[in-house]
Amino acid sequence: MSESPVSKALYERATKVMPGGNTRTTVYMKPHPFYAAHGKGCRLTDAEGVERIDFTNNYNSLIHGHAHDGINEAVHAQIERGSAFPMATEQEIRFAELLCGRVASFDQIRFCNSGSEAIMTALKAARACTGKPKIAKCEGAYHGSYDFAEVSLDPTPESWGNADPKSVAYAQGTPQSVLDEVVVIPFNKPDEAERILRAHAESLACVLVDLMPNRAGLIPVTAEYVAMLERVRADTGMLIVLDEVITLRLGYGGGQEVFNIHPDLSAIGKIIGGGYPVGAVGGAAEVMAVFDPTQDKPLLPHSGTFNANPVTMTAGEAAMHYYSAAEIERLGSLGDKARAGITAAFADAGIAGQVTGLGSLFRIHVHNRPLIDYRSSLMTAEEKTFLGAILRHMRDNGIFVNERGVCSLSTPMGETEIEQFLDCFRSALNAVSNASRAAE
Repeated sequence: MSESPVSKALYERATKVMPGGNTRTTVYMKPHPFYAAHGKGCRLTDAEGVERIDFTNNYNSLIHGHAHDGINEAVHAQIERGSAFPMATEQEIRFAELLCGRVASFDQIRFCNSGSEAIMTALKAARACTGKPKIAKCEGAYHGSYDFAEVSLDPTPESWGNADPKSVAYAQGTPQSVLDEVVVIPFNKPDEAERILRAHAESLACVLVDLMPNRAGLIPVTAEYVAMLERVRADTGMLIVLDEVITLRLGYGGGQEVFNIHPDLSAIGKIIGGGYPVGAVGGAAEVMAVFDPTQDKPLLPHSGTFNANPVTMTAGEAAMHYYSAAEIERLGSLGDKARAGITAAFADAGIAGQVTGLGSLFRIHVHNRPLIDYRSSLMTAEEKTFLGAILRHMRDNGIFVNERGVCSLSTPMGETEIEQFLDCFRSALNAVSNASRAAE
């Protein structure tokens, strides 16, 4: 990171009032984080006044980039009328109608305030509906901060087990009882996963799956794996819960439309908030009935002070109207261009590397190993160092990317921004490889 006296001073202030100067682990970088000043469209300006093209988009949530005029106009009008009420609003009905109209598996929907909340609520709903205690999830997949969903998020070769992945704690202090209630399966290995799921079928409420888990390599799910999940559901009654917090952007009806899977429940968030905090659970009416407050006591009571607040509902409705099928197709084409350009850049530089992803999402890898699942995508220490140097070079030269090399596109982007990204990536590859050779 180049000299950043303003950000350095802000960080020094932050360390006095927040542990490690941080309240959001993902934005921490050494020697200190970047501090944002303002953004517009696909460009983000930091506290030093340096402008970069933003390929992180608040971790894949800003599908229309920063300060979208149409969303801002709608939100400003709503703020004049009020930001939150102790009553339901028409805004939440309209937004629920819009989302249920887009996603085929949504008979009904319920709102909350983050993707983590949505995952937590979906898992609790699966338990309430089936009466079974356990959940299954894929090794290495990130599903937010609910302790059950965090199990085996980042196991190491020393802890991950063999054919049957172990349930490994992510956070210090995770109770053994939590680990005992989570069955871990490999991603994109249908035979192994099916054997494990069937062995635990009597106690499994659901299997939680991200169709293209970003922490586990941003590798798309295979048709064989989808078929396995639906076969096991049909035979055992286990529910399928999709984490579409990120992948909803892949298709007009979400990633489930792209990969042809019909889940019982889905957790969504990020892009549906229009830049505001949001989460939601949608699914089949018979499963969503666990929330029904017209019963004497619902099977799953669910409240939240800011659930379906009219500001978020208004922003989300506007954002999804602007995210049309045509825009999804256009961003997918730009993503194809970026992935092809990254692949060519690695080949031209004679450096081992590849890119994964689909549509408007892609991830950079600095090795040529076959990519199937979390274990195959796990980087060595040397690879982490090499990729980190590439990404720092890009941040220092006008492209903002996160520490993992996961990139997302926004609708203000066009061919020009993709070319700028690829030019910067090629420059970074050459600079870092030259520096590595010089150090040998």
